[in-house]
Amino acid sequence: MALLLAACSSTPADPTASWSPNKIYAEAKDELNTGAYDKAVPLFEKLEGRAAGTPLAQQAQLDKAYAHFKNAEPALAIATLDRFLKLHPASPAIDYALYLKGIVNFNDDLGLFSSVTRQDLSERDQKAAKDSFEAFKELVTRFPESRYAHDATDRMGYIVNSLAQSEVHVARYYFQRGAYLAAINRAQAAVTDYQSVPALEEALFIMVQSYDALAMPQLRDDAKRVLEKNFPQTPYLTQGFKSSPQPWWKLW
Repeated sequence: MALLLAACSSTPADPTASWSPNKIYAEAKDELNTGAYDKAVPLFEKLEGRAAGTPLAQQAQLDKAYAHFKNAEPALAIATLDRFLKLHPASPAIDYALYLKGIVNFNDDLGLFSSVTRQDLSERDQKAAKDSFEAFKELVTRFPESRYAHDATDRMGYIVNSLAQSEVHVARYYFQRGAYLAAINRAQAAVTDYQSVPALEEALFIMVQSYDALAMPQLRDDAKRVLEKNFPQTPYLTQGFKSSPQPWWKLW
């Protein structure tokens, strides 16, 4: 009995035990706003349990996801948002949950606002970009009047450009190694799957060059006509790859 009592007395007291749900939320928000994300998360988790079934608990889930995102824990943020979307399909905050899910994947993979990396966005793995696009697409489709719809639409444009440029990177890789048929197939995939994006200019040029290398003049000329019609000022035909325009994302 003495040992049991000693063990119980060594258990640290929960400082939030006597707090109301509103006080827990206020403290969690203070930690979140000051950048103490690792302290905010457990408070939001306590609030989820104590205010279960209330709008405050739902808000705690969303804030916890945001805290994970800001704390460079995208997997935990996505898991929290997926759980929220599954448990609260009729919540008035669904549009925000979808927007935040898109943002987490957008920044995790594309890193448009990173001041550290200089890697071309389209050279990265595109899974997160596609997941981001799907979240934004669902948001815009289901909630076209949402306050987040306009920004989501703009970000979808960035993502489509990135995905198209990714195909072009692969096509150029094949072309430079003499795999002309493979280069044509990847460039054609970009032209077919993506419309009205800057990356198509280089994709069409790769097709022109590849058909020329394969001694297929009719297909080469067809691709050239399409290139000139869609990009009448293209420098590719006169300057080639080395003097091609900057990547699309550097223009923003």
